[in-house]
Amino acid sequence: MGAPIVVHRPSPSGGRRVTVGDEILGLAHSDGDVLEFLRRAGLPDAEQLLDDPQWVEWRGGRAHRYEAA
Repeated sequence: MGAPIVVHRPSPSGGRRVTVGDEILGLAHSDGDVLEFLRRAGLPDAEQLLDDPQWVEWRGGRAHRYEAA
């Protein structure tokens, strides 16, 4: 099974869609946005999870980069 949190490839206008399972949490433009989405989803201390591949999969682009594709 893959990581439960997916940060998808950057969109043409910038930002990355963030999903947990089949649920779209939002369009992130920074790590802070990702952390806020995860906090709202019930993971209040997610900072250490962003670089853990068992928790977060960064698809289509470098991790922590949000500029337009």
